[in-house]
Amino acid sequence: MNEPDSPLVLRSDRNGVSTLTLNRPEALNALSPLMFEELQSHLDQLAANASEVGVVILTGEGRSFSAGNDLKAIERGEHASTPHQQAETLDLIEAMPQPVIASVKGHCYTGALELALACDLLICANDARFCDTHGKWGMVPTWGMTSRLPERVGPLIARDMMYSGRVVDGHEAAQIGLANSSLPGEQLSEATIAWADLIAANSWHTLREEKRQMKTLAEFGRDEGLKWAREKGPGPAPDMVERIQGGFKR
Repeated sequence: MNEPDSPLVLRSDRNGVSTLTLNRPEALNALSPLMFEELQSHLDQLAANASEVGVVILTGEGRSFSAGNDLKAIERGEHASTPHQQAETLDLIEAMPQPVIASVKGHCYTGALELALACDLLICANDARFCDTHGKWGMVPTWGMTSRLPERVGPLIARDMMYSGRVVDGHEAAQIGLANSSLPGEQLSEATIAWADLIAANSWHTLREEKRQMKTLAEFGRDEGLKWAREKGPGPAPDMVERIQGGFKR
């Protein structure tokens, strides 16, 4: 088990990719207020350091991504440092310039599902278990579930998951569009890193602008969005010509 002063979120950096790892394996990485404070601190640093980090991976230590909100912390009366800290942390993931990949194994329940949905991309193990248990505990989603889950999988499937509270495994998650892909658990870490490296090899300027445009245009009507992208974009990356001259390599 972690010592009380152990980091609740670990960070490692490699070749322009930063990996944030939820680090409460003995509690299935349950999302406590203190964990959210550490996660938000890391995200703030990464968002401010977009010239050094091009892609972010979010994963969990041990056998699960996260079992969800820490119910024991709720029982103990623990509170976030600000009224909407958890929801604002998820908003930060969406707003930060880098693409964020959720790499999910084991449990990904309720608050953890909301956390994963805030990420741009999701890869999971075949035996990952996604579930929304708000209804089981008499809770009401406030971190974005009712917006992000329908956006990801469509309203019909989102209603099923939210109303029934049933478990969706990794295979089904990929089929319904909750995950980009699903694969054997022993391959997950290596596949996540390879995917992040593939993305990070592209122009970070382009990656940041694509993420910004998709978020901005989602708030527009279609015609307004097409016009905005045509007239308000920042133009190509400074190294575009160099990249073209160097040739396209897969």
